[in-house]
Amino acid sequence: MKFLPRNELLTLEESARIVRIFASLGITKVRITGGEPLVRKNIGWLFREISTIPTLEEIVITTNGSQLVEHAEMLRDSNVKRINISLDSLDHHLFKKITRVGDLNKVLEGIDKAMEIGFTAIKLNSVLMRHTNDHEAINLVNFAIRKKIDISFIEEMPLGDIDHRRKDTYISNDEVLKNLQKHFNLIPTTFTSGGPAKYWQVANQTTKIGFISPHSHNFCDTCNRVRVSSKGELFLCLGQEEKIELMPLLRQYPNEDWPIQKAIIESMMVKPESHDFNLKVHKPAVVRFMSHTGG
Repeated sequence: MKFLPRNELLTLEESARIVRIFASLGITKVRITGGEPLVRKNIGWLFREISTIPTLEEIVITTNGSQLVEHAEMLRDSNVKRINISLDSLDHHLFKKITRVGDLNKVLEGIDKAMEIGFTAIKLNSVLMRHTNDHEAINLVNFAIRKKIDISFIEEMPLGDIDHRRKDTYISNDEVLKNLQKHFNLIPTTFTSGGPAKYWQVANQTTKIGFISPHSHNFCDTCNRVRVSSKGELFLCLGQEEKIELMPLLRQYPNEDWPIQKAIIESMMVKPESHDFNLKVHKPAVVRFMSHTGG
């Protein structure tokens, strides 16, 4: 992993300014993600700052859960409404293998802490890979049911250059759903959290199961998301390389927002119609990893 020089990263103040500028253009929901956002020094300042934006209706965080015990109260006090937690395995050894350095106990403690202090909108995000963790789908759903939280299964995306062929590890959400229906009574719903997931309700339970399926059920035609990296790059599509550099504008116009607003508005005119994910091609669709732009 390569760490960037500090001057190549947005400051927390610049990050908050970007959120304010997007809010001035009508954006009402922001998600802070990563990598792992909670390892950023003084991250609590950013959450507290953006929580004061009056037109922002929803602040969400996607986290690996490792820092939740320490930061859950800060998130609650900063009006964070929903917490998405990445959890690909409930097996301690496999979890560490998948995450390389992760401690499953820390994540489970973080989930319990968030629930203990009053968070109710908690969702797990799981990426299943064939021959790796696809056998854990039922256990993960049972865990979500016990905790009375939701879970989404996300098809593996061809982002970043890795040491395996994704067509060998890919498992479609249709297959996952079919397997889960053998064990759970699932009812289709029209529920939406504003994202691409299609949800099924577990009968007689509070848990909903979402499926985010960029391969088997492309959702590009309804995508309304853009992403800003920690370097100030505005990515218009997770599966494309096109980007707008906001950092130079932020630093050139420290007291004027209109040049950044103009760049954002103009970028929407060239937002790609779709990604080009193709599992049959060994070369990844996009060289950057998901951690560069966030989930």
